[in-house]
Amino acid sequence: MDRRHSIKALVIGTVGSGVLIEACKTSDKKAIANSPDATVDAWRMEEEKNYLKKINEGEKFFTDHEMATITVLGDIIIPKDEVSGSASDAKVPEFIEFIVKDMPGHQVPVRGGLRWLDMYCLKTYDKSFKDCSQKEQLQVVDQIAYPEMKDQIAKTGRTIKPEMRQGVAFFTTMRNLVTTGFYTSEIGVKDLGYMGNTPNMWNGVPDDVLKQYGYAYTEKELKECMSPDKV
Repeated sequence: MDRRHSIKALVIGTVGSGVLIEACKTSDKKAIANSPDATVDAWRMEEEKNYLKKINEGEKFFTDHEMATITVLGDIIIPKDEVSGSASDAKVPEFIEFIVKDMPGHQVPVRGGLRWLDMYCLKTYDKSFKDCSQKEQLQVVDQIAYPEMKDQIAKTGRTIKPEMRQGVAFFTTMRNLVTTGFYTSEIGVKDLGYMGNTPNMWNGVPDDVLKQYGYAYTEKELKECMSPDKV
């Protein structure tokens, strides 16, 4: 199974429905760009700046071992390929560190899941998850990567072992965090091919679509609205 392509298909459906609105005049943007504080913080309220500073400069939540495990797991979920970098290249581990401090409700499930992952690997391979071979890591992930769905069980006959249920819940959480972090990063947006509000030339509805619904442009519409090379 190509995890990246499956995840990408889901994300494109969500991103494609969004609309980005340009809220400022060009002169306003130039003024901000030329100001000493020419960063995204220029758009933030003072309370938000202080809150983000507290989170970013505060004490780390994850240990070095936990961050290393998150990095390995994230790169299994979204590995580097010929199109773009991996989850760690997009700084997804740092994103997850931020999220668990910004949304403390994630702290116990994620840390507990990381602990479960290491304990399972210690019992099975006599070493922690990050120290396992790639083959061993994938063997573990393949057992927890798929949520228990009735239609999937009917097709494959696979069931989730009771002792793996915590791992399944943990992996589902991690997959959500990793894909969110990756596809909201610069690397992830480029991977999607999302261009946002960019200048273009619209040359009308394609002929085959017009014919399908019994419509056609009039000569006047073609002359007034279509670009010369398409008339």
